[in-house]
Amino acid sequence: MGNTYHSWESAVIWMKSQKDMQDIVRACFYDDPLKESAERYHRSSEWKETRDMLSGIAKGTALDIGAGRGISSYALAQDGWNVTALEPDLSDVVGAGAIRKLFREANLPVTIHEQSGENLPFPENSFDLVYARQVLHHARDLKKLCREIRRVLRRNGIFLLTREHVINSEKDLKTFLNNHPLHRLYGREHAYTLSEYKNALKGSGLKIDRVLAPYASDINLFPDTQVRLRMELSVKLRFSIPNFLFRSIVTFLNVWTTTPGRLYSFSGHKL
Repeated sequence: MGNTYHSWESAVIWMKSQKDMQDIVRACFYDDPLKESAERYHRSSEWKETRDMLSGIAKGTALDIGAGRGISSYALAQDGWNVTALEPDLSDVVGAGAIRKLFREANLPVTIHEQSGENLPFPENSFDLVYARQVLHHARDLKKLCREIRRVLRRNGIFLLTREHVINSEKDLKTFLNNHPLHRLYGREHAYTLSEYKNALKGSGLKIDRVLAPYASDINLFPDTQVRLRMELSVKLRFSIPNFLFRSIVTFLNVWTTTPGRLYSFSGHKL
């Protein structure tokens, strides 16, 4: 398959037309109708654990950076946040046009800005929460993006940055990109080392409170789940794995998994 497209919209349209790519389409929440896809995301184990990470925080203003077609913005709004969606792509399939359609159909309020995360069009101290799903690894300037996140967060405001591709080296990056099923379509996937993510966040003045390793949460595992992983391991080992042993296995997997492009998530706050 050698197709390369000039826009993410045209790549996704092609992907949705291919019978052998429907699992990827569904896993990426590009399936239609859009509102049903967004509702499925809101019910997913990934969002349940995302919601759990935000529990105990007063629901105020939330900025969703790189909002795509709006599934995370929709989930935040359904949970009671006052949502601003930032998405530079204008398209009706994967961009700001899709977000407008989704929120109009859902009869939910949203503010949409068609701009990139490196240049946030907001004053300092604007948001209680900055959320981004699968965004940092696309940044052209990771350090600048993190500085902008800090700038628009209010004091003690929360950031939650999920599902970021991690590599160990430049050699890993080439391997990751060669194996990525969507990079071949559009050519704009990327990944950073774990240290690069951490240093960019800390260097901006943000405090990292938690780093979720690849197997630590359904936030990173989805569309797989810890429940399914535990069942599969139980079948292989031929006995029901108790909680303490499963936690040990997850810890082992998190330490020893070095697959290029594995997913990490980061949460913390502005001091």
